[in-house]
Amino acid sequence: MNFIELIARQNKGLLLGMGIVLAVHILAGSIGLATGFVALYSAKGAPLHRKAGMAFVGAMLAMCALGGLIAGTRPAAPALNLPAALITAYLVITSLTTVRPPSRGAFGLQIGMMLVGLAVGLVALGFGFEALANGGTRRGMPAFPFFLFGLIGLLGSIGDVRMMRAGGIQGAPRITRHLWRMCLALLIAALSFFIGQAKVIPKPIRIYPLLALPMLAVLATMIYWLWRVRRRKGTLVTSQRTLS
Repeated sequence: MNFIELIARQNKGLLLGMGIVLAVHILAGSIGLATGFVALYSAKGAPLHRKAGMAFVGAMLAMCALGGLIAGTRPAAPALNLPAALITAYLVITSLTTVRPPSRGAFGLQIGMMLVGLAVGLVALGFGFEALANGGTRRGMPAFPFFLFGLIGLLGSIGDVRMMRAGGIQGAPRITRHLWRMCLALLIAALSFFIGQAKVIPKPIRIYPLLALPMLAVLATMIYWLWRVRRRKGTLVTSQRTLS
């Protein structure tokens, strides 16, 4: 076997391996979307909600890890897809740890996740301002997703610092933190699938207002539950003042 044949075989093996990685990435993303919507619309705290939520976490972390690998090894807009993978994993992990009982190493994990959110946020914002300075795009990518991931990372890390300084959170703030982080992770996944991969959707059903419905559903549901948690908190405070 000569040198050229050896290189050709290696390239063929790499292409096959990346094809498998891509297929598993798509499968994990599909499972994440399905279980995410089940968790979003099932009774909160019920067994179905918890099981779907844990399946969502596992699928999303697998999707993020494989998506980051693909973005880092192929010309697949790494400046956009790597921050997307990191910020989605950050949201999922910090949302899960918010409702899980404290464990050994939890504080170290909180610091690590805060640093990830901060770093990704600052880098993404930098890319966003660079896109604006270049007429609205950075290497063909619009400024909006950079600012979206940047603001999520920055605001999320600020919330992490506040939580750590307070020694933890309970009640409505805890539910709120869990809720908006899981919902935004699901929103990013839905954006990536329905809008980011719209070109692979059959043309007869590639209707962009229709493709936007899953994202709008996630946003509307998140806003509803945030309002409901806030309203319940206000009702409890009023009741406590009345009793006192």
